[in-house]
Amino acid sequence: MIEHKQNSLKKETAVIVGVITPGNSNIQVNEHLDELKFLAKTSGAKTIKTFVQKLSHPDSKTFVGKGKLLEIATFIKQKEIDIAIFDDELSGSQIRNIERVLDCKILDRSNLILDIFATHARTAQSKTQVELAQYEYLLPRLTRMWTHLSKQKGGIGMKGPGEKEIETDRRLIRNRISLLKKQLQQIDKQNTVRRKKRGELIRVALVGYTNAGKSTIMNLLSKSQVLVQDQLFATLDTTTRKVVINNLPFLMSDTVGFIRKLPHNLIESFKSTLDEVRESDILIHVVDISNPLFDEHITVVNETLLELGAKDKQILLVLNKIDQYKNEDSTDLNNLDNSWMKNAYPNSFMISALERTNIEEFRNALFESVKELHFKRYPYSKKPVDYLPE
Repeated sequence: MIEHKQNSLKKETAVIVGVITPGNSNIQVNEHLDELKFLAKTSGAKTIKTFVQKLSHPDSKTFVGKGKLLEIATFIKQKEIDIAIFDDELSGSQIRNIERVLDCKILDRSNLILDIFATHARTAQSKTQVELAQYEYLLPRLTRMWTHLSKQKGGIGMKGPGEKEIETDRRLIRNRISLLKKQLQQIDKQNTVRRKKRGELIRVALVGYTNAGKSTIMNLLSKSQVLVQDQLFATLDTTTRKVVINNLPFLMSDTVGFIRKLPHNLIESFKSTLDEVRESDILIHVVDISNPLFDEHITVVNETLLELGAKDKQILLVLNKIDQYKNEDSTDLNNLDNSWMKNAYPNSFMISALERTNIEEFRNALFESVKELHFKRYPYSKKPVDYLPE
């Protein structure tokens, strides 16, 4: 894990390592590596250099070729680099083989994301979920010289006759995983009761790729102060606020952002947190269109929603950050309704939450969607005229 040195000016230094395989363009790989740099920055590391190699597929033993690995090792030794971060998930044997050559800390994308989640977890639920995901990631990789976990438990009575330390560690991890799952089940029961007590209000959830601007939109609509930072996974714990538009109240939740290659263990662990997504009536899918790969981000989110069983819900697609959109295709930013993006996503709303551009159009559409669902569910409540603007 990356050491966070809040009281020191020195940050851990890192190199980024990626592979270009057939089917992935140089542009795509560079964007993915830029995202990995952002992940490293979010975790507190400073990226010094990026190494990329073209291969038909990642090397099963060392991820990159032997020559490239020696080149990386020479650079790490010269610059005294602390960490090498790889853009794909590494197996235990790959980590061991790479460590022998590079002689520094080795992280893959999954491990880095888990480190960020561990840093940003605030509630008992998110801390338990992250710890569970970390142990499930660690268990199949117990093939190198880990600090003996038995020392954390005192060691007495934890090691049987002739049992190797690595086997003891595996048993300790399995026991801890079992305990964490039981704790999450109890937390889930408490959350289910809490959600039932929220009453009869329509529920709306903000979803999207990480750092797309969900929390900014949450603050704008709910007039609350949810944490907003220009970093990945600033929001981990689901925040729910009561929102009122034209006298019609509903609940809005800000959820954890998605990302490509999100560790499967993390998705499994956070499914209880993402119950808010599954149980919502309307989803607001927020997209950062200033990112060149925003269409890929849309695909990642849609695939994750499908995995969560939430793809068939009513979804409002919001193309955010139009103020930062790079006008590379000569699109008139004052006439985005006629742009190729609007043609590609005809039912979307193009806004800037930061600059408050086109917010009223989006608010009105959200109001109409909530109102329609409200009167389908509660046909004998207030008349629609009671919810019209004064």
